[in-house]
Amino acid sequence: MDTEASKSLSFRKDLTLFICTIAALGFAESIVNAIFNNFLNERFMLSGLNRTFLELPRESGGFLVIFASAALYFLPNRRLAMFATIVGGIGLVCMGLFSITFHWMFVWLFLFSLGQHMFMPLNTAIAMELSFEGKTGARLGQLNAIRNTAVICGSFFILIGFKWFHFTFTSSFIIAAFFYILGAILLFTMKPGKAHPPKMHLKLHKEYRLYYWLSVLFGTRKQIFLTFAPWVLVTVYKQPTTTIATLLTIAGVSGIFFQPLLGKAVDTLGEKWVLTFEAVLLIFVCAGYGYAQNIFTPAIALIIAAACFIIDQLLMSVNMARSTYLKKIITNKDHLTPTLTMSITLDHIFSISIALIGGLIWAKFGYQAVFLGGAIIAVANFFAARMIKIPDQK
Repeated sequence: MDTEASKSLSFRKDLTLFICTIAALGFAESIVNAIFNNFLNERFMLSGLNRTFLELPRESGGFLVIFASAALYFLPNRRLAMFATIVGGIGLVCMGLFSITFHWMFVWLFLFSLGQHMFMPLNTAIAMELSFEGKTGARLGQLNAIRNTAVICGSFFILIGFKWFHFTFTSSFIIAAFFYILGAILLFTMKPGKAHPPKMHLKLHKEYRLYYWLSVLFGTRKQIFLTFAPWVLVTVYKQPTTTIATLLTIAGVSGIFFQPLLGKAVDTLGEKWVLTFEAVLLIFVCAGYGYAQNIFTPAIALIIAAACFIIDQLLMSVNMARSTYLKKIITNKDHLTPTLTMSITLDHIFSISIALIGGLIWAKFGYQAVFLGGAIIAVANFFAARMIKIPDQK
């Protein structure tokens, strides 16, 4: 009984520490997301094509994550997560203080990206470790809701900071870095978790091929919206930092209620229906981003584009359904974290490509053509989601 009580206490402690970690990193990343596009526009005066090429250092961290994780195989999950957040924090400090030229900013952005992307699969794996059987979606939804609360705070922090307290891009990056380092400290106080032997890394398993394909589609869809959606708001609709921060705040508030409901929907309706619904919604979101200005007055078009931005931010969390799908089809528990990491690398191979191709399409045919391509990806995602089959669970 004492052993069971000790395990329960340890579980609750780790869950509490991980909740605090998610909140700290959500706050930090919200700060970065709110200022980054305006930082680029005001500091370096980028064109749409140059903004696209910036995705190489930003997303190459995601491509290299499988190799970094394999090289650090001897670190248990939570120690590796701690290392990742330290790397990300150092990148943010350097980006704030030492972005003397555009090329140096490239270097610091890559460092931040590597830490951020190393943490992504570990975040999901640790969250699923801290969930109860049959309630994985609910746990992921709860943690995402907590992250969204932190996103609200971070966005609101930037909103009032730039409006009334004379924040600069440099001070904002330093504050974000502080919360990254705080996250590393919290992770260090958790139980270390489990390391994965070298043979588990750098492998593709044919039994997970649909999961890999879903990850690739998510990566390409995600990149279009991360790169081009805010860039449309900043350059086409001429919106300032405060507008992006406001929209992220609205998305965060909505996510507090949406995320737990989404998690429960994954547990009750299943991954197949949740991912299908996401694909259908994304088709309409792409149409709104790409063609609202051609159909409606500028004021109404801006409202539609802003609504699409919020909906898209909420739909990013549907990626939890892909993770719970993997957990249900996994044939070896030791495959989980390495396969999640491999999916990050796969989706970034394609997301980097789509960013470069999208930038060329924007320059040649206009931003509308980029979102037409996004709609085609959403259709492919629809058909992939319909192929999902979950084996009988004991």
